[in-house]
Amino acid sequence: MVCMSGGKDSYTMLDILLHLQKVAPIDFSIVAVNLDQKQPGFPEHILPNYFDSIGVDYQIIQEDTYAIVVDKIQQGKTTCSLCSRLRRGILYRTAGELKATKIALGHHRDDMLETLFLNMFYGGRLKSMPPKLISDNGIHTVIRPLVYCNETDILTYSNSMKFPIIPCNLCGSQENLQRKNIKMMLQDWQKRFPGRIESMTKALQNIVPSHLSDKALFNFNSMTLNSEMQIDGDIAFDAPELNTTKFNTSDTPPSFDVQKSIDISVVSST
Repeated sequence: MVCMSGGKDSYTMLDILLHLQKVAPIDFSIVAVNLDQKQPGFPEHILPNYFDSIGVDYQIIQEDTYAIVVDKIQQGKTTCSLCSRLRRGILYRTAGELKATKIALGHHRDDMLETLFLNMFYGGRLKSMPPKLISDNGIHTVIRPLVYCNETDILTYSNSMKFPIIPCNLCGSQENLQRKNIKMMLQDWQKRFPGRIESMTKALQNIVPSHLSDKALFNFNSMTLNSEMQIDGDIAFDAPELNTTKFNTSDTPPSFDVQKSIDISVVSST
């Protein structure tokens, strides 16, 4: 089940998965799902017309979550949190009805890094968006096929494909200022320190629990002089050896394998 909002990310994700469906060494089916939340001015004809034009199976779910959010959230306050919870519940229910084995979301690398810093700055947690997770109820598998793709490349691809983009500000809600500030911070870093974003992305895939301080991840109390040596143990006190090589963000990393980096089984027969 490919979740479609009508933005550049979901269009790009659907297009890539449809291509993989043709060339991948496994068989899987795809159904595109859009949730019409009855936001004023939502152009409800755009996505059905697009789906019909490319011949993909689809389902439009109509739920007036907009009225619920307006009723529950004080005017002028951001509605994103409640809206996302309502949307997630409806999409999980729809996935169950469709017997979908995977739920594909269009989050990308920049979303992953923004979420990491949001959780650190405002939640006190070292947590981001994983490429794959199991829902809290243990029923659904969520995948993010674009999680290693940067937003700039997605925007370039989307523009070249001329997808019929639906604006994301129809609800009239105040933009999530915290996420906006994080995005601006990361964009500034990318301009002033080329390669920093790529390095942070790599860091998310190279965690060393023994050099953090989470006792749930590493048993510090059990450490003795006879314990097994930790990788890069006491050199943590040395000055780090920094990689000064500048990344060319237009190049694909040599170790990147599209079919290995995402779970291609979007919706397979059960």
